Amino acid sequence: MKPAPQNKLNGTREFEFTTADFDRVRDMIHRRAGIALAESKQEMVYSRLARRLRATGIPSFASYLDALENGRHPEEWEAFTNALTTNLTSFFREAHHFPLLAEHVRNRKDQITVWCAASSTGEEPYSIAMTLCEVFGTLAPPAHIVATDIDTNVLTTAEEGIYSIDRLDKLSADRTRRFFLKGAGSQAGLARVRPELRKMVSFRPLNLLGDNWPIAGPFDVIFCRNVMIYFDKPTQGKILARFAPLMKPDGLLFAGHSENFLYVSDAFKLRNKTVYQLARHNDPNSRISLQGMRNPP
Repeated sequence: MKPAPQNKLNGTREFEFTTADFDRVRDMIHRRAGIALAESKQEMVYSRLARRLRATGIPSFASYLDALENGRHPEEWEAFTNALTTNLTSFFREAHHFPLLAEHVRNRKDQITVWCAASSTGEEPYSIAMTLCEVFGTLAPPAHIVATDIDTNVLTTAEEGIYSIDRLDKLSADRTRRFFLKGAGSQAGLARVRPELRKMVSFRPLNLLGDNWPIAGPFDVIFCRNVMIYFDKPTQGKILARFAPLMKPDGLLFAGHSENFLYVSDAFKLRNKTVYQLARHNDPNSRISLQGMRNPP
């Protein structure tokens, strides 16, 4: 029996995975999706992409990456990107944001528009929808949520809106009763988001590094939480500069608990804990450009 190849990174492996392979993956996913993979992600990259090698029947990492870059498997780019995208989410994650959202929209007279820019499997946009329903006391509030993600697999799950009951553990009994339909029989142990909430949300694929964003503002609120941490500072600055013209003058940008945009761009200023507003929000005609970017002191 031929011995398994010795991997220069992690010892004996099913597939050879060299430092050069890892560096290529890092460069390719950064160019494709803006994700900056740390050195510590070697194990994760091997584990996730090894599944793609098995699925495609390609015998080595080098051949797999060659096939992507040479255009022999153009459909595989989507699977490659999906494999390297981390989707950690839950209902009402970082719960302090939702009362702030409620207060921000409470007295709005016009249609409320929200963009959830990293929707993952749907828990975040549905949490936003529940909050808006509670603010207006109806399952049909004057609001629409655009929910996007680069990972097409998670968008399918999000659109279906079906979750295991244990995903609802942190929700109150009242919210569970009002906003979910529990499955019975073969669907026991599952719950589905009520159709009224699913009607409020439009799911669509979007790459934040893409040249064209298939959305149109202006938005009252943008949620972009726990995704910027995967981008380097210049990439963050470019995305923030593109967010600014899509927001209403008094719009809010919600970030993740470990994200800080103060030294990335002059487009936004801090409003509350990880909540930002346009730096020039009193001037509805102002537009923020990349020239507003700055480096940390």
